[in-house]
Amino acid sequence: MATHDTLGDFLTIIRNGSRAGLKSVSAQWSTIREGVAKILKEAGYIADYQKLEKDKLPVLELTLKYNGKTAVITEINRVSKPGRRIYAGYGDIPKVIGGMGISILTTSKGILSDAEARKQKVGGEILAQVW
Repeated sequence: MATHDTLGDFLTIIRNGSRAGLKSVSAQWSTIREGVAKILKEAGYIADYQKLEKDKLPVLELTLKYNGKTAVITEINRVSKPGRRIYAGYGDIPKVIGGMGISILTTSKGILSDAEARKQKVGGEILAQVW
């Protein structure tokens, strides 16, 4: 089966793993997936991530984080999709649940969280929202 939205598939792997109570999930490695994992770790939504080699293919393994038995990631949604890209200037980046969640953007300065994009005064494509 051909995959057209690799980032959407990655977010679904994380969402399903956290809802199922899994300790860790893995997905095929890519630069954008590693950038998203880095933002999730910095924001405290996942415990850790690492790039591994399995059968000579790079794999990204994420260790999920829980508060007791409740997953830290309540929801993770894809905003910009292959059929409809969503862009925002740094002043127009929406706050997720009044600032309780984060948006992940791809900018000219790399993959950034919404707060970091506002701080660096760069806009870009809104990839996902997490809370």
